[in-house]
Amino acid sequence: MGRALSGKQRLAWALITIVVLVWALFPVLSILMTSLKTPADVDSGTFLPPEWTLENYGTILLPSGAAQDLFLSALRNSVGISLIATFIAVVLATLAAYAIARLDFPGRRLILITSLAVSIFPVISIVTPLFNLWRSIGLYDTWPGLIIPYLSLTLPISIWTLSAFFQQIPWELEQAAQVDGATPFQAFRKAVVPLAAPGVFTTGIIAFFIAWNDFVYGISLTSTEAARPVPAALAFFTGASQFEEPTGSISAAAIVVTIPVIIVVVLFQRRIVSGLTQGAVKG
Repeated sequence: MGRALSGKQRLAWALITIVVLVWALFPVLSILMTSLKTPADVDSGTFLPPEWTLENYGTILLPSGAAQDLFLSALRNSVGISLIATFIAVVLATLAAYAIARLDFPGRRLILITSLAVSIFPVISIVTPLFNLWRSIGLYDTWPGLIIPYLSLTLPISIWTLSAFFQQIPWELEQAAQVDGATPFQAFRKAVVPLAAPGVFTTGIIAFFIAWNDFVYGISLTSTEAARPVPAALAFFTGASQFEEPTGSISAAAIVVTIPVIIVVVLFQRRIVSGLTQGAVKG
């Protein structure tokens, strides 16, 4: 068992935790305060709103709001595209990671290294050729035109993450299932997948967040509300006049799209941490 922390160590860790929380949450709190200000008070220089109002939220959510159509259509696109991209990425990554973890074939390690390299490849470098290709084959400004590029963001990291989970599962479980009469696919589906559920769930959340937060593909591969996601739609918000910046409306939209992420993390934080830690140690 580990040695218990002394009083000074506990105090030090408490201070570190407070500093990290303030550092991480202050920008979100600042955006929240901006979203509750009137357009005239946005540039007041005060942290707290001089006059509290929900006008900015009405602008993006109420039928009479100036940005309601733009925001709600973008929100629908973000939810649909992100969920579909996440589902496809998790399914393909589960099969690929299982093969990498269980089969001994040449180049297995190279595939993992390549998937990690692809996940950190600069997206902006391939947007222009992808834009030209999508315009030529009719995928520009469509859901599939975003889902496919999103797979390039979500699939590599999903394969890398899930391969670590499958390596933790004893090979004997599948052998025992096959001895009892199960086919290889049945052994995989009934013996392996349930044990890897925490890893699959964690990978799905990470993949969803990656797709949900994308801006470069969203702004470059769409031109109308047919497929434009929320991060890209925020760039098209306008004020009540050409002299007014839509800072309050953009802040309100940012808070609205952040709420689902916060809810998911709060509800499933133990599962997320459990999934990440289970795949972090090999043994």
